[in-house]
Amino acid sequence: MTHSHARLSPLFLAILAITVIGGFLATLADTVTIGIIVLVLGGWAVSLCLHEFGHAIVAYRGGDFSVRDKGYLTLDIRRYTDPIFSLLIPLLLLALGGIPLFGGAVWINHHALRSRRVESMVSLAGPATNLALGILLTAAVANVPMPPGLAFGLSFLALIQIFAFVLNILPVPGLDGFGIWEPWVSPKTQHFAEKARPWAPLILFAALIGLPPVRQAFFTLSATVFDVIGGDRDLAGGGAFYFSKLMVWD
Repeated sequence: MTHSHARLSPLFLAILAITVIGGFLATLADTVTIGIIVLVLGGWAVSLCLHEFGHAIVAYRGGDFSVRDKGYLTLDIRRYTDPIFSLLIPLLLLALGGIPLFGGAVWINHHALRSRRVESMVSLAGPATNLALGILLTAAVANVPMPPGLAFGLSFLALIQIFAFVLNILPVPGLDGFGIWEPWVSPKTQHFAEKARPWAPLILFAALIGLPPVRQAFFTLSATVFDVIGGDRDLAGGGAFYFSKLMVWD
């Protein structure tokens, strides 16, 4: 193994730079809309990388050294994207007027992990990263004086992190929430989960799109968590308003 396997990806740095540029544009009256859109989409991509990196670094420290060879420690978004959960479903939700929910993929060699506790921590690392980002962004908005456009964008991005945390923590096969408990359940339950893994998240996403009570429960739970960490719903709503202009250019 060489040090180059863990080298920070220039592509990640480029996405991070674009996100910062979006934040700057959001501070200017003439470019606030495009700024918020760039800030939120760029921030979403950055947080996807950090979410998947969280899984990978915990797995690496827990005994699965193959994640370094696969490039998961580089923060390169190309290593993490999954055609369905990273691209198709987020774009579909966005087109339907929703928000781009998270999905990525790091393939962990669970047999190499040292214990069931490590397996649980690997699954927990991703959602915990989103929660931590949501808290940090919310704290920044609350404590750092900034123009309204930037506060709108960062608040909406923080809310997206909470959406991602709540979604991923659900105990559904194929999501991180079930992965936290999977090492501790019976072999029969694990066998069922293995069969359900490919389609259970798709059913969940379909329910979120097509069943208003399910969607409302999800948004209510997410908003409650957002409130608990000190989020400002009005600011997040302002960011969502500007972001919605991505779909309708006036």
